Amino acid sequence: MPSPYLEILRSPRIAAVLLLGFSSGLPLALTGSTLQAWLTVSGVDIMTIAWFTWIGIPYLLKFLWSPLMDRYVPPFLGRRRGWMLLTQLALAAGIAAMALLSPQANLWLLGCLALSVAFASASQDIVIDAYRTDLLPAAERGMGAAVSVLGYRVAMLASGGLALILADQIGWRQTLFIMAALMVVGIATSFAAPEPALRGTPPRSLRAAVVEPLRDLLARPGALQLLALIVLYKFGDALAGTLTTAFLIRGVGFSLTDVGTINKVLGLASLLTGGLVGGLLLVRMSLTRALLLFGVLQAISNLSFALLAWAGKSYPLLVFAVGFENLASGMGTAAFVAFAMALCNHSFSATQYALLSALASLGRILFGPVTGGLVEIMGWANFFVLTFVAALPGLWLVWHMRVQIAAVEQAQPQPA
Repeated sequence: MPSPYLEILRSPRIAAVLLLGFSSGLPLALTGSTLQAWLTVSGVDIMTIAWFTWIGIPYLLKFLWSPLMDRYVPPFLGRRRGWMLLTQLALAAGIAAMALLSPQANLWLLGCLALSVAFASASQDIVIDAYRTDLLPAAERGMGAAVSVLGYRVAMLASGGLALILADQIGWRQTLFIMAALMVVGIATSFAAPEPALRGTPPRSLRAAVVEPLRDLLARPGALQLLALIVLYKFGDALAGTLTTAFLIRGVGFSLTDVGTINKVLGLASLLTGGLVGGLLLVRMSLTRALLLFGVLQAISNLSFALLAWAGKSYPLLVFAVGFENLASGMGTAAFVAFAMALCNHSFSATQYALLSALASLGRILFGPVTGGLVEIMGWANFFVLTFVAALPGLWLVWHMRVQIAAVEQAQPQPA
């Protein structure tokens, strides 16, 4: 008798989620850590680089236009796949346009274009998250969350680590053109992916698309505490990630190739391991236990960067810190994605998931500019210790709300 785990891995739904995770992760690093590296090696000061983290504002505000993607259906490929295709075409064009500019000559124009890419990327995330939520039955949520994170993180290695190596060798323009071409993965998947069995009924009006998702979420038992958990669970991890690339290059003194190679080789290996182990654990253990275990690991991983800051330039510690962070953060994100999917109603999963993921982005987006000042005041080591402390309230909430989380996990999907 075939293993149920192998059956899940062979599912065409899981394959689609994996490839769409790649499409979702690719533009995030390009407007985040890769742009940060580009600005750093171009001589832009650290305070300006910190302000550029606000390019990620669309990821925080995407719930404002997500009701449009719940309410309206494109005339091709259905409500989810049609929107996916439109956003992916916009991303390919926007990334290619970034290749034509430089920080020295067009700093703020480059920033505006990166902001438009972030807007298209956030819009793609809205519909991919909704599609994954609608597509996966309860038995496949854990593995689906894990492979989605795996695809997402592999893409971030491609547009982060690999892009840095390529930029060191062939320049930024050619590198960005290659990244734009990689969007074909998402475009092809949008055409080939299966339609969800539970599609949900689109809201009757735009007003209903705005009001009903919020009413549905707030009607849940312990709704405000659940939303607080969404905000705090990834807070420390997100805060640590805002200036990690600048820390490795400027704070410790590694080269672009050093950072890119370690991220690409070791990061990919740890992600593959973490994705498979995390997926299997999510199938076998309760969501509460997964959130606690993975959350503890991702909090402790921040301390590995503090250790690197104290020790100075050390290749063994760089390998350890990057490997540990990729493994722990990927597992924590997989648990968070499974939890967020369980909270969503299929009729307006785009709006609800967009709101939940926006709340989870508060640490990375709103506190991005603050991190530059914190580093100047506290130093790199103390900054990473602070991010560990910032992760503790979320872990306490998981334990405090274990009964509510179990009830969410056991709830059946809402009928279409």
